[in-house]
Amino acid sequence: MKKFLYSALLFSAFTGLHAQIAKNSKPMPTADGYDIRINFKNCRDTVVYLAKYVFDKQYLVDTCKKVVKGNIVFKGKTPLDKGIYFLVSQEKGRYFDFFVNENEKFNLATDTSDMVKSLKSLNSKENEDFFTYIKYISEKNKEFVNLKTQTKGMNSKDSLKFMTEKSKALNEAVSGYEKQFMESHKGQYLYDVINLKVEKEAKAADIPKAKNNRPDSVWAYNYYKSHFWEGVNFGDDRILRTPFFGEKLKRYFNSVIVQNPDTIGVEIDRMMKQTRMGSDMHKFLLAYFMPTYEQSKIMGFDKVFVHLIDTYVRTGQASDIYDEKTIEKIKQRGDILKPLLLGSQAPDLLMIDTTGHKAIKQMGFDTVKTSQGATDLYYKNIQNLAQTFVPMYGVKADYLVLVFWDVDCGHCQTEIPKLLEEYHKIKDDKYDIKVFSVYTQHDYDKWHKYILDHKLDWMNVYDGVHINNIKEKYDIYSTPVIYVLDRNKVIKAKRITHENLSDIVKAMEREYKSEKK
Repeated sequence: MKKFLYSALLFSAFTGLHAQIAKNSKPMPTADGYDIRINFKNCRDTVVYLAKYVFDKQYLVDTCKKVVKGNIVFKGKTPLDKGIYFLVSQEKGRYFDFFVNENEKFNLATDTSDMVKSLKSLNSKENEDFFTYIKYISEKNKEFVNLKTQTKGMNSKDSLKFMTEKSKALNEAVSGYEKQFMESHKGQYLYDVINLKVEKEAKAADIPKAKNNRPDSVWAYNYYKSHFWEGVNFGDDRILRTPFFGEKLKRYFNSVIVQNPDTIGVEIDRMMKQTRMGSDMHKFLLAYFMPTYEQSKIMGFDKVFVHLIDTYVRTGQASDIYDEKTIEKIKQRGDILKPLLLGSQAPDLLMIDTTGHKAIKQMGFDTVKTSQGATDLYYKNIQNLAQTFVPMYGVKADYLVLVFWDVDCGHCQTEIPKLLEEYHKIKDDKYDIKVFSVYTQHDYDKWHKYILDHKLDWMNVYDGVHINNIKEKYDIYSTPVIYVLDRNKVIKAKRITHENLSDIVKAMEREYKSEKK
């Protein structure tokens, strides 16, 4: 029965980039502006607010600072953005929604005794039609709630049968009403709003049978996916300003489509192509996708973020969202991440191990204070350094674990011993695995003592000559960071914990075996 419930979202303050975009997209002042008057019988608030939906947030628009006998007035010289607005109590609770579209001067009326049933629009047919729809849905919701009271005294079997039959009948009634309602409002913004809300699932009778003689779930999924955005016009900024669009978009990208970065990139591009450059829709979508996939906790989804940078930021399509300084930082972030995407060849590292420390100490690298000083020492001793370097690419193994850590890092002190234990378990299972353990600081004595105390019997190295720029080369902004490379030094996993290592190695082993067939 949930499919016909109308969302009742609570008011929340707006912050961040979306708020800034909304602010910058305000229309220019005109002589007309807006004039919304509401007669709210028995309203006890002395102050009420006008707010609007935009994407997945709600924005404060205006305040009626003095409510007299339930009479509320919102008036301004600048026209409002077209979309769905709602009345907010002084306690920040949502009262009811209404449309602000072509008509920005209208009167509404309602009564606290039965707010939905008493909703009226005196001079806005669009709102009157909308209220008619809301009233019908509200009545059907009440019928559904009342069904539960009718099952008292029934056994569980009869109760289930009764609820199933009645719920089905109510859903069919609502579906039929919505279909008829939408048909009569086709081409109107009201249609677009209800269309966003309605789930476009195939009818049970239309779903073909699979080989097991059950409904074909793959067919049903493909139908649902292909019809998900049916009738939605991404060129119309008004659909942003509804209570449904933001959550619908999140559901599509998080649950409906295949969770693969390449698939997500294709879907984003398909959607963005339907928007107008510089439109609110274009800006809001990009402002949502960029941080969502930069901060994704799913391994490999930074590929989507890099794709967004290459496709939209580097081509100037984000210039109306970010300033030049921010755009430059985003590009730099893309430059760091691109070589580190899953499937990329890992950048090589020329490191120093504990046995090579004495030699580079004598050269003066442990006391050098500036990057220029390190550069001078490097070229002065380049021939001797060549014999001291331990190149990562010189390590031969089917599975190479690359770990960056710091002795003084609390998380590292917990993770490194566990990684060591997991490494030994995998090695004991006869896997050709090695660890290239990179200390990210330069306190040799402290590092060396930790190695001995914890018996770190893998390859222990550090950037003793200051030439690797580890932070940017491997995106090390915190520790520990663990990468897993295959025998060709291709990145197969990154930013994992010791808990993931065994499963990743086994998955890589299956890949190796399949390649041999």
